Amino acid sequence: MRRSLNRRAGLAAALVAAAAAWATALMTAQGRAVRPGDPIAGLAPADFEEFRLGLDDFLEVETAEEGLGPAFNGTSCAACHNVPAVGGVSAVAEVRAGRRLADGSFEAVAPEGESLFHLFSVPGHACQPAIPPEANVIVRRVPIPVFGAGLVEAIDDETLIALADAQGRGRDGVSGRAAIVTDRGTGARRVGRFGWKSQHATLLAFGADAYRNEMGITNDLFPTELAVGIDDARFRLCDPIPDPEDIRDPRTRRRGIDNFASFMRFLAPLERGDIDDTVRAGEAVFTATGCASCHVPTLTTGANANPRLHRQTVPLFSDLLLHDVGTGDGIRQAAAEPEEFRTPALWGLRFRRPLLHDGSAATVDDAIGRHGNEAADARARVERLAPAQREALRRFLLSL
Repeated sequence: MRRSLNRRAGLAAALVAAAAAWATALMTAQGRAVRPGDPIAGLAPADFEEFRLGLDDFLEVETAEEGLGPAFNGTSCAACHNVPAVGGVSAVAEVRAGRRLADGSFEAVAPEGESLFHLFSVPGHACQPAIPPEANVIVRRVPIPVFGAGLVEAIDDETLIALADAQGRGRDGVSGRAAIVTDRGTGARRVGRFGWKSQHATLLAFGADAYRNEMGITNDLFPTELAVGIDDARFRLCDPIPDPEDIRDPRTRRRGIDNFASFMRFLAPLERGDIDDTVRAGEAVFTATGCASCHVPTLTTGANANPRLHRQTVPLFSDLLLHDVGTGDGIRQAAAEPEEFRTPALWGLRFRRPLLHDGSAATVDDAIGRHGNEAADARARVERLAPAQREALRRFLLSL
């Protein structure tokens, strides 16, 4: 990040001075529920300092003078992640495009297999990319909330691979795949778990991808601008700032992408809503109909040096695997085939609207009705429920 390094250094110093007191207050607070946007309870002072620095960067509004663009979808992380608090969702949707060939296979229409096309561009010099005319698949994707993302990151790869193996041996038509991707930060082959297509395994890579893709800020992991259809001469006018544009703060030695990762890593998951007998009955229906085959109620983190992430139960209602449940968008990305998506986590569902990857479902009933293929049997069981059971299922989902 280039913006006001002196201001940021001053803010960092102030946060360092206050972090211990704030963290102690959080660790000793009794009986207060975790509110949307809060950090994980009980963080050590150093972790809380990282969370606060990350929150500042997550809120920061970028400008063209700081590297924004030349094409972009938003001017800050919070522009797309703000409901019910910073880190959540919004109705803003990105646009992706590609080409489906006559044999049904997918072909990218942008360099390096990219599919993203931006909504906005910086003024002057005709810097707005356009979707090529040969694209015949044009889709929308809404943001995914990042509450509890650090717990998701801390789940072992082996846990997800074992889930995929177990599903492959089952007889219920469910056959999730672990998305094996190359982590941009380390070069290691890992199980992806972030993004609609599980295209990233770590929060550092996930945030760095969004910084380049959504705001046009290049960084050490994604050092090349995404500017489809803009020739080199025009591009130099559109974006004269040298890459990478995300540079280290001279005081903290941290990049913007480091701060984004810390904010997401230490952001608490949303707590459950009220649970009564009807909600409990609905959860039993959820399991009996087979919904829990993909929306696995809980996973567990592995060994972790941070006690707040070590061997923790993660009630996310997802297996984090790739599935074809009939809602795919036709875009191949990373390890995901065109019709595959990662199972969306359902924790925090009561705060999310619209639903599905493109925001095309207004209610949970609409979303359930769109399920097919691997989820066809589960959807059919839901459709056969008695009205009281269907209402209990709805109440359960809206308690998440």
